[in-house]
Amino acid sequence: MPPVCTRLCGVYWKRFAASPLIKTQRCARSVAAVVQPEFLKGGPYRKHPGITNLKTLRLPEGLQMGALTLIHNSEVKNVSERSQRLRNYLWSRKRPMETPELREKALKLEKKLVEKEIERQGDGTYQPFEDNIRKKVMFELRKTTYHWTPLRFDAELGVLYAAARLAGGYAAVMRTFNEIKKRDLKFAPHSLLDFGSGLGTVLWASHTLWGDSLKECVCVDSSGAMNTLAEQILKGGSETGDSLIKHVYFRQFLPVSPKVQSDLVVAAFSLSELSSQKEREDTVLTLWRKTNSYLVLVENGTKDGHQILMEARDVLLKKEEKVIHDSRRPAVFAPCTHHLSCPKLLKQPRVPCNFLQPYHPLPLPGNADREEERFSYLILRREQREKEGSPGERQKESKSVDWGRLTAPVHRRTRHIQCQICCFSGELKQLAVTSRLHGREMYRCARNSDWGDLLPIINTEDDTVPDESR
Repeated sequence: MPPVCTRLCGVYWKRFAASPLIKTQRCARSVAAVVQPEFLKGGPYRKHPGITNLKTLRLPEGLQMGALTLIHNSEVKNVSERSQRLRNYLWSRKRPMETPELREKALKLEKKLVEKEIERQGDGTYQPFEDNIRKKVMFELRKTTYHWTPLRFDAELGVLYAAARLAGGYAAVMRTFNEIKKRDLKFAPHSLLDFGSGLGTVLWASHTLWGDSLKECVCVDSSGAMNTLAEQILKGGSETGDSLIKHVYFRQFLPVSPKVQSDLVVAAFSLSELSSQKEREDTVLTLWRKTNSYLVLVENGTKDGHQILMEARDVLLKKEEKVIHDSRRPAVFAPCTHHLSCPKLLKQPRVPCNFLQPYHPLPLPGNADREEERFSYLILRREQREKEGSPGERQKESKSVDWGRLTAPVHRRTRHIQCQICCFSGELKQLAVTSRLHGREMYRCARNSDWGDLLPIINTEDDTVPDESR
């Protein structure tokens, strides 16, 4: 039996808890817990509007069956081993070095070699060893410069590409499209233009999300063999039969006339296959002229892939005068939450802004059951000039909420969540989100968010902290 003091304390506590004052306070707390912030729109925190990540993706049944039939019916040998080598090669692929960069590199190398030679000889005579220096410079350049060569896709390389990149490319495009699907509920594209369509992953992803509204799909790829393989996959892997997706048209050249626009224009893993920055710039401007609503660009999640997208972003935002046929201005939709310079390039130039999407690869020998695609993306949309406002105003969903993008893995600790956020102000911040500093709403949203999601920033005071998780 408990001591008398313990029993008396229990009696007094029951009476105190039953008092009207305590009951009123309890009711107030329970009502406050039920009332949700406006931006949740009646949904739970684990499904707040900023969550755009997808669970592990599977290929559509028709796409998977068509690809497997194509691979198994081909006469390509050692598919698993060669496709893995191709995957590694595509991931390590860099941009071709521009002529000014190459010239600058050669001059620096020449200066260094000349100084070393003069120091070695000690007489300051330059002419006798000029030819020698030139040969050494050329040798060093050949040894240290990335040798970019265009990929020539024939039927055999197309089959290997299907085994290596079909599922990963589909996963990246689906995750990118989901950003539009989740945040723009009214968008229902009637037309699609896919530049560098390859095996048709963009076509299948758009059909998965907006198949009911799409009436015309134009796939442009310079390789006739890839167009043929994509058409075979649409027919279940055979050369005959009915296409599983209707109103699909294949072209080898990009139509440049701005008179015919498409609601959704996409270039997935295509800009990196162009031979120069000038060619990429011209292509991006042409694609934008062909865009009626959204332009979507996707690249590998490497430093070069991210750089290519940032170049395209600058071209469209800063060279607006070249696009005069349509008065609607380009506006960044995702992943950036602002129109300022990329803070990742300024603060972390060696770390690209990229994201992860898990997926199930094709069931082929050597493939794991689950893999992750690391990619970078950029979505721009047309916006009326009269709606132009500050970047923060365009991202606000209510007066008290601004949205920032989580650009690194989220580390959940006992009483705080460590986040890296690209803010609407154009800053890259490391935040330790706590309930006390940022409020219960932001804390719970952060705990239910992950890398790539948008996070509602409710308290915008200067609360940056060093990243303790690294």
